[in-house]
Amino acid sequence: MSVTKAALKAAKVALDNQKYDDANEQAKKALALDPDNYHANVFLGLALDKKNFDDDSEKAYRLAVKSKPTEALAWQGLITLYEKQMQMKLDEYHQAAIHLAKIYMEVDDMTRCQSVVDRYTEFAKKYGSRQQYKHSLEILLPTCTVYEYLEGRIPNPAYSFIRIADITEADEKEKINKEIGERRTRLGVKIDQVILDVKREVIQGSDLERLYSAIIDWTDDDETRRHYEVKLLQHAYDTLTISEPSQKCERRERIQILSQGLVILKHPFALAWKITLEWKDVNELGDLDGELLTDYIDCFPDDGLSKVLRGYLESEINPFPKAKTATKKSHEDKDDPPMSPEDRLIMMAEGIDESSTSILSHRVMGEYFLYLGEHESAVAVSRQAKIQLRRESSVSGLGLSNSAEAIDIVLATALVQYEPPRHHPEARQLFDNILLHKPTHTAALLGVGLILEEQEDYSEAIDFLERALKGIPDPKIRAEVAWCRALVGEYDVGISELEACLPEMQGSDSMMKSLRSQTLHRIGVCFWERDTSKAARKDRNGAYARFLSSVQTNMSNAPAYTSLGVYYADYGRDQNRARKCFQKAFELSASEVDAAERLARSFASSQEWNLVEAVAQRVINSGRVGSMHRVDETNSGLKKKGISWPFAALGVVQLNQQDYTKSIISFQSALRSSPQDYHSWIGLGESYQNSGRYISATRAFEQAQKLTIDAENRYADVNWFSSYMLANVKREMGEFENAVLGYREVLLAKPKEFGVSIALLQTLIENSWRKIELGFFGRSATLAAEAIDVASNISEFRNDSFDLWKGIGDACSVFSYTQAYAEDFPSQKLRALLEAGVEQEEYELLRGFDGTGKNVLETLPIGTDKYSTLQFCMQAAVLANKRSIHVCANDFHARAIAWYNLGWTEYRAHVHTMGNKSLASKKKPLGFLKASVQCFKRAIELEAGNAEFWNSLGIVTTTLNPRVSQHSFVRSLHINDRSARVWTNLGTLYLIHNDFQLANKAFSRAQSSDPDYAQAWVGQGILAAQLGETGESHTIFTHAFDIAESSSTIVKKQYALSAFDRLLGSSSSLNITNFLQPSLALGQLRCQQPVDFAFEHLSSLFAERTGNYSSAVRTLSKICSELETEYEASESTTILMRFSQAKSELGRVELAEQNFASAAENAETALDLSADDEVQSGAHRKLRLSAHLTAGLAYYYQGLMDSSIDMFRNALEDTQGDPNIICLLAQVLWAKGGDVEQNVAREQLLDCVNKFPDHFDAIALLSAMAILEEDLDMVEAISVDLYSFQARDNLTLQQQRQITQLSTAIAALQFGKEGEVPSDLSAATTAVMLAPSKPQGWARLAELSNEIHPAEMAILTAAKGVPPGGSLSAEDLCKTYAGTSRLGDAQRAIMVAPWMAQGWNSFL
Repeated sequence: MSVTKAALKAAKVALDNQKYDDANEQAKKALALDPDNYHANVFLGLALDKKNFDDDSEKAYRLAVKSKPTEALAWQGLITLYEKQMQMKLDEYHQAAIHLAKIYMEVDDMTRCQSVVDRYTEFAKKYGSRQQYKHSLEILLPTCTVYEYLEGRIPNPAYSFIRIADITEADEKEKINKEIGERRTRLGVKIDQVILDVKREVIQGSDLERLYSAIIDWTDDDETRRHYEVKLLQHAYDTLTISEPSQKCERRERIQILSQGLVILKHPFALAWKITLEWKDVNELGDLDGELLTDYIDCFPDDGLSKVLRGYLESEINPFPKAKTATKKSHEDKDDPPMSPEDRLIMMAEGIDESSTSILSHRVMGEYFLYLGEHESAVAVSRQAKIQLRRESSVSGLGLSNSAEAIDIVLATALVQYEPPRHHPEARQLFDNILLHKPTHTAALLGVGLILEEQEDYSEAIDFLERALKGIPDPKIRAEVAWCRALVGEYDVGISELEACLPEMQGSDSMMKSLRSQTLHRIGVCFWERDTSKAARKDRNGAYARFLSSVQTNMSNAPAYTSLGVYYADYGRDQNRARKCFQKAFELSASEVDAAERLARSFASSQEWNLVEAVAQRVINSGRVGSMHRVDETNSGLKKKGISWPFAALGVVQLNQQDYTKSIISFQSALRSSPQDYHSWIGLGESYQNSGRYISATRAFEQAQKLTIDAENRYADVNWFSSYMLANVKREMGEFENAVLGYREVLLAKPKEFGVSIALLQTLIENSWRKIELGFFGRSATLAAEAIDVASNISEFRNDSFDLWKGIGDACSVFSYTQAYAEDFPSQKLRALLEAGVEQEEYELLRGFDGTGKNVLETLPIGTDKYSTLQFCMQAAVLANKRSIHVCANDFHARAIAWYNLGWTEYRAHVHTMGNKSLASKKKPLGFLKASVQCFKRAIELEAGNAEFWNSLGIVTTTLNPRVSQHSFVRSLHINDRSARVWTNLGTLYLIHNDFQLANKAFSRAQSSDPDYAQAWVGQGILAAQLGETGESHTIFTHAFDIAESSSTIVKKQYALSAFDRLLGSSSSLNITNFLQPSLALGQLRCQQPVDFAFEHLSSLFAERTGNYSSAVRTLSKICSELETEYEASESTTILMRFSQAKSELGRVELAEQNFASAAENAETALDLSADDEVQSGAHRKLRLSAHLTAGLAYYYQGLMDSSIDMFRNALEDTQGDPNIICLLAQVLWAKGGDVEQNVAREQLLDCVNKFPDHFDAIALLSAMAILEEDLDMVEAISVDLYSFQARDNLTLQQQRQITQLSTAIAALQFGKEGEVPSDLSAATTAVMLAPSKPQGWARLAELSNEIHPAEMAILTAAKGVPPGGSLSAEDLCKTYAGTSRLGDAQRAIMVAPWMAQGWNSFL
């Protein structure tokens, strides 16, 4: 023990001398002897603390505390150690401070105890975090053991609670913001849900309510207490809003207690007052505490709800005694005048806007609006009240069933009166829901009765109204019952009961006056309907007197004005006063449909369409009309039929305004209400038609037609109109035949209906032009003739129409586009039409230019041939268009169009005249052209902004004045720069004047504006041809032909010319399909311009190349006849050259038809006619060569060998040894059969081979001659050259077949002995080896070997050689299939070429 004490003493001395290592050593020595020695652990802890061994020091102190927990020294050491480590050990410091304070408390050392507490809290505040400081403040709370000992020396607990609450508020706010910021970035989350979840998590674990309650309990300051009571209520309300429904009840009760306390104290915290007011679930507003309302107004005078309540309490419907609801302000301002109703309503309106979430505010305003008769506003406010009630119910968990029922009553009652009967189904549903649990609810019974009354279900209405009357003996309800009895026809009962109600309606307020006025009007209606005689209704002491009394009682009673208007209009003979009454009635109420209809009809009769639209639109907006048909579709039992005239009237106005989308909607709405309305179907169809929806228009007009059939002559006067409109639709859809049938059907019923007749005429003309575009020229001419017949019928009852004469002019012009059918022109009928009913001076217009006037009409040739008929057509068209100018003298726009039409007709006459040489040689060849210029100038003077007029002027002045032409085109483009036609015309002008660059730009611009405009491509093709790009030009012409309409002649001409030029310039043989389209184009051109001999000649050349020899013979014979006649008249050498060329080509075609004698004769004629030609041009030499060859071949096939040889020799001389002619001559010489001739033929061919070693025909002929003469030496020499051709790719099929046949024959000649390898088989094998991709060798090998493999290879190679992979013909493919001797291949052979015998033979 002495050793321990010595060690402790030494340790104490070492600590005093700051020798901490020695103290540490001595303390450990003492502990070694006595491990639980208190002082040794304290000394060790202190020494380690000084050496900064904090953990070891803490352990030592803890051992000391453990051994003697009531000793203060170790705890002091711990506190010192913890203070040294600042915030790291604050939690441990908290416990140590409490233990040390308890030790001092037990020894009653109050000073040291307080010092420990103060020192700890200050230290935590200075160095600790917010949570650590909050934790340190708990030592000052009553829950701490030292609080009671130090009470009075430490701060009041309220102060500590406040500081803790502040820290907690800050922490929760920070946590909420942090969590929201982290969670809002997650995928798929909604920010509102994130906020709700975070607040729920934080607030549900919050301790603020306990802290606020503690502050309220411990504070001595009333202001602080009120402040934290407000905070407590707000926090509790916030917690309620985010709580689960199962938790709301308990929290709501606490909130109500808190808010009630604040209200009792009249503390101005709005939430408390609103909770108290808004959560009161009362049936009537009168069940509320009036004093509470006034107290709220006094506390919050500028609040929105206060404004609403103040106005309500000062209004006529205030259910509380005035004394109880007088506010402080009203006492202060008692000398001021009371607020006017208008100012009160304005204040309440401001209040409802400011208190948009208040249920009470909306409920009060709903009842007030209902009292004022502002049903629309009452509906809007009540709907908003229901929304706010649902919101409040979800927040508070309260059902508020009484409030919901009261709101529904106001809403339903307002819906009954607002735009009836649109909202009656909704109102009926609301009333029925109320009557389910309150069957005697007076307001609900009354509302249902009024709805049934509107639906004309009067018996049921009386039942409900009488049940309502049992609840409240209201004169209004008795009057409604009496009115229902009157409506069922009991007019006497209705009058007596209504008059009995009048004494009870003597009040001076506006509602009572309105009710009395309504009753007087209803009595008048009863008088009006009881006796419908004219005398009774005219009696001013009867119904009229009641109507007038009704108006005098209430100047705003709209039905009374309507009844007065009917009286004045139908019986009083005062239309002016009637109109004023209707206007007043409609001004007061848009539901006065009868007054509105009469007004609309009045405005329509005076063409005041704007007013018609205004009236109809207001009636529609009132809901009195359009809603009826919608209500009828529900299960509400509505019997009243809707009316459709407002929609129909609005549709007519919109149709006149060309607002077709809206007019469609209007007519559809009218038809929903009145599906049997014929005129609405017509309007709907016309709207569809004008908007381009032709299928829908067709259906509408067909429905209208069906109504005329089912209506039993109801629409007898107008039933033709639907057929007429349907025909119009068919016409616009391009179904001209159906349209014509429709018009003719209408004309059977209305034979002199001018509009229909003109429509038929125009349809026939449009169809005629359409047939020209499609290439049906004969049908076009027939339709034009029909149009003239129709025009003749029209002229019998009216001949002063612009459309009539325009149609006649167009019909005449059609024949200038279908000249091949000019014989179908009804000349006699048209002449009679032009001469009838007109002063012939009208035709003298522009006679000085075109020479066409009445003198021409008198001497107009009625053609017996095509040319005179065409001349008649053009002059008649000119006269008809002159007549159209005369008849439209008073129509500015039509006159401009008439001049424009005449201009084009004059220009067309000019084109026809210049195409006919006999007409073009007259004194004024440009008369029609100059007249056309004048016409277009007149049109431009009348309408200078029309781009087409300027374009036309540019066209007709192209040759007369290029500057004017260019200016006109540019002016047209200035008006419309997207016209492809004008750009093309401008490009053509530049092309004519060789400005290729500008022309190219203009054509390119035209193509970009409209890529399908063919003329632009034609211009580009001509430009390419001018620049020498023939291949490019042909491609462009082909594309233009593909996209062009059949009416264009320039496209056909350029395409045919370029195709023939390509044929002549091609070195390889072309497929016959390449000539089909040009031949068809020229065939159509022949229908349009049969007098164009140049293209007739060209068509014969195409016919010759396509194998249509008979057509070529007819055409060339016609050309020869015409040229002979022309030559006899002019004796021109050019005509003679053309005639000889035609004769040569005629002979060649007849040779192809095997008419050898005629072919030889024509060829000889061509040679005779061209023999004297001094100019030996290339064309002349080709002509004579063709004639020599034709004659030579013709003589050869006739057996006239000498003549044939002479012709070939002449041809040979002309061509200076052409190898093809040498071959022909050698064949003829060989065929003659003499040795001399055959030797000459052989020598000629040998010379040809020497000069032309690659000429296949010469080598083939030599090989054939050598085989026939069995000249082995010649065969051996020539076979080498023959076999060299087998490997070439440029051989034709005929040449390949010839090589195979000659090779087989040569092989047979070289190996002719029996029993040896067959020579022809060897030759076929050789042919296969040299050309394995050619089917000829395989087919020959299969034929000789009778094996299946060569036959299959022949089929395989032949299948690859047909177009487009090659040029193998159908005949060759058929032979290949037939070579296998298989049934399937035989069928294929027949399918490929059914005209070939090989296929049928292999099938047998």
